[in-house]
Amino acid sequence: MLEAALDAAREKPGTSASIAAAVSVLATVMLLSRNKPKRDGLDYEGIAGVTHMLNNTDSVLKKDDVKQSIVDYEELFEGARTEHGAITTEKSIKRRQTEYQKMVNSFYNLVTDFYEYGWGQSFHFAPRRKNESFRESIRRAEYVLASRIEVRPGSKVLDVGCGVGGPMRNIAVFGDCAVQGITINQYQVNVGNKYNREAGLSDSCSSRQGDFQSLPFEDAEFDAAYQIEATCHSPDKVQVFREVCRVLKPGCMFGGYEWVVTDKYEPDNEAHVTLKEGIEVGNGLPTLATPAIIKANLEEAGFEVVYAYDANEHTHSESEVPWYQPLCGSFWSISGFRQTHLGRVCTHGLVCTMEMLRIAPKGSAQVSTLLNKTAIDLVKSGQLEIFTPSYFFAARKK
Repeated sequence: MLEAALDAAREKPGTSASIAAAVSVLATVMLLSRNKPKRDGLDYEGIAGVTHMLNNTDSVLKKDDVKQSIVDYEELFEGARTEHGAITTEKSIKRRQTEYQKMVNSFYNLVTDFYEYGWGQSFHFAPRRKNESFRESIRRAEYVLASRIEVRPGSKVLDVGCGVGGPMRNIAVFGDCAVQGITINQYQVNVGNKYNREAGLSDSCSSRQGDFQSLPFEDAEFDAAYQIEATCHSPDKVQVFREVCRVLKPGCMFGGYEWVVTDKYEPDNEAHVTLKEGIEVGNGLPTLATPAIIKANLEEAGFEVVYAYDANEHTHSESEVPWYQPLCGSFWSISGFRQTHLGRVCTHGLVCTMEMLRIAPKGSAQVSTLLNKTAIDLVKSGQLEIFTPSYFFAARKK
């Protein structure tokens, strides 16, 4: 490809400058793509970070499988964003509940790298105070959670839906405790345990593959448990909460941040439904619940709810930064710029270029498009206050 561009430059000298620029871009992309992730926490920093997405040796997907995986995933949301109410029907929701393992596993095979690139190792939102950085707000949310579920030095804690383990490592260090994580996605296990080793936390942090609907642990094994924006993927929240209750010791605490629609959501409002469905298709969700349903599910599973509130209740007050602001980005840093709309457009363009050059797998651009649309839905729903990703609860095993 580079040779062809140089030949064209020789034949048409007048176009040499533009072709030289194109060659420089292509050469840079191809050079950067040779760098493989080191799992040292810096893989997705800077411009080179985008070249690691869906293009590394840790992936459980072969390059040729990515396209089919995104096609299979989108079939579970047939009609989304094109037909109003299409994925809110009982039949559509039931299909995703039935095939939730395929849905969630496919989703995280596809988006884990994109999440790390844009967000870091903790895949969640957080309430944020003015003059508080994004990273500080993420850690504060995790520390508040650890405190509410009464983590103590020496505690054995369960992370339900652990992702690549960002919260796990932060809470293990903060609480001087051991954290066992579980995720349905083997790729996240591979990556998370590499990060644990790199951080020197292999003795206190561990990820394993499994389904939180049927936890592979003994009864009364843990001193505390938490989930952060993970059980929103569950097809049956009573069942997952019941499993968490089973593996907790009597009187111990389970807490989390849950994705819910608020009391401002109107199911008869077409614009509201469109945004809700956009969030569901872009995040691998059977359907969004309400705060009342979450509380009722916890109680039915055997918990006494001690705390339950929207941690983003005051997100539009003068003292807070809206929880969705990171999706709006900032032009003051590279990491902030790539979260802006312009930054996402640039990232998408680079992903398309990498796919065209066969550096990134076919289907990568389709994943990027899915996530970009969802970012817009999340921002709009946050501005309308019809959705929150941070409905906080802490409940004690009866």
